[in-house]
Amino acid sequence: MPTCTPLTPPASRLDVAEDLLALLREADTEPRPDVQLEALTLAVAADLPVLLWGEPGIGKTAALTQLSTALGLPLTTVIASVHEPSDFSGLPVVGDDPAEQGVPMAPPDWAVRLVRAGRGLLFLDELSTAPPAVQAALLRLVLERRIGTLKLPPAVRIVAAANPRSSAADGWELSPPLANRFVHLHWAHDHEVVVRGLGGTWPRATLPRLDARKLPQAVEYARRAVCTFLTARPKLVHQLPGSETRRGGAWPSPRSWEMTLRLTAFATAAGSSRDVLSLLVRGTVGDGPGLELLASLDRLDLPDPETLLADPAGAELPDRGDLRQAVLDGVVAAVRARPEKSRWDAAWALLVRAVETGAPDLVVVPATTLASLRRADWEVPESIERLAGVVSLSRRADDAAKRAANTVKAGR
Repeated sequence: MPTCTPLTPPASRLDVAEDLLALLREADTEPRPDVQLEALTLAVAADLPVLLWGEPGIGKTAALTQLSTALGLPLTTVIASVHEPSDFSGLPVVGDDPAEQGVPMAPPDWAVRLVRAGRGLLFLDELSTAPPAVQAALLRLVLERRIGTLKLPPAVRIVAAANPRSSAADGWELSPPLANRFVHLHWAHDHEVVVRGLGGTWPRATLPRLDARKLPQAVEYARRAVCTFLTARPKLVHQLPGSETRRGGAWPSPRSWEMTLRLTAFATAAGSSRDVLSLLVRGTVGDGPGLELLASLDRLDLPDPETLLADPAGAELPDRGDLRQAVLDGVVAAVRARPEKSRWDAAWALLVRAVETGAPDLVVVPATTLASLRRADWEVPESIERLAGVVSLSRRADDAAKRAANTVKAGR
């Protein structure tokens, strides 16, 4: 009888499906400037807890997964909302003699694994759906990095994610003590990144390159920037928002200003853009104080009025109109503080230089103020004649604008 060759069993339908899924998972990465990723990576490098805010499905978890791969840190994900407070504060374990040795607080298994690994990225997901009792238990983990009797190694970084209360399942507002421990980054999708990623190429996050030669200067700059600003705005050292929603975000406190100082130093040492620094600063102290600090940074490196008065002919004035105006106002204020004929003459020379190198209308107010500082025995310098026409023309233009505005109002 002829021998029958056994037939090869047909491939399982699930095996074919797995092959297709494997092909869909294949993706490349490419270096691509991304302000959000750079801000996130910089905050992680600065060892500060980060909280990503964004609508569901916007890519927060995917960004953390990609970041952990890029930084070589194993990712440990903990869904905060499905845990009990004891999962973060530790479970009480009765020993042989509780009266003498006490009752130790045993940490959960994920914390033990992190300690054994010595490094990692702890991702606390769904933070805004964690009830207040769980949020309270998270305070020590986020600030002191302790879970029960264990302390997380220095190489473990903490990042959390949350949905706005309006789009969270049974969402809660974050408690002010917990919110003030995070750098808040509002995550938004980039259309081009999503389309290119779905096509098989996602952006690659890289650890910011800190220039070792700039470290001392970066620390000095950050300290000077924050301290100078808070000296001028002391009420912003601590300002708890009035509304519950704003208390659950970024707001100014000594703790958050310390985070701002650290992030400013890191961003300076890394040569990060102003957009990246803006995200980080506003994410620690809030939009209002953060934008004020950024505006003060522009004026931090303005030339000293005394240096300009000492050599008006060689003075270099800022090109930006608002900064040039600030410099000229500072020069006039310096003359008012110490009025001397030579300093008064030097200030007029600076105003002439400003007219020759920039918009003439910027000198109108400083010139008017400087003229009011003249003493009776001071001769008028020839340079004033060169400014008289500019000031007169500007005033006529202002008067014409006022008349036109009044005519429009009268017509109504």
